[in-house]
Amino acid sequence: MRSWMAALAVGTIALGVCGCGGNGGAQPGEPGSPAAPTPSVAPVVTIDVAEINGPYSFYPSPAMVQAAQIVVWRNTDIVTHHLVLDDDSIDTGTLAPWTLSQPKTIAVGTRTYHCTIHPTMVGTIVVSGATSER
Repeated sequence: MRSWMAALAVGTIALGVCGCGGNGGAQPGEPGSPAAPTPSVAPVVTIDVAEINGPYSFYPSPAMVQAAQIVVWRNTDIVTHHLVLDDDSIDTGTLAPWTLSQPKTIAVGTRTYHCTIHPTMVGTIVVSGATSER
């Protein structure tokens, strides 16, 4: 009887040692395995309205955005601007110098926009749908 109890104790210890991997011995992708890290995406994309790329320009342009991200325009210029997407889906209203637009989400696709006050000011936003690739 003692040898049976000793064998049980040794087996229990062996199981405990083998299971110390932190995930219960599960292989990656199996239930109980640690999740793979996900890439970090900034929740807000800020597009500057400024003379960075010459008079009356946007930076970045094109702006690369994920579908779940929020877009704001920041007027870092010394004059007022009024931005409208060419499909009329977004209108920021007038943006005085050193102000931000209201937060906006934009549908997936490539969108162009312009300043109604300065029609030669044009920009592009590329919104992709998926945040992960396989």
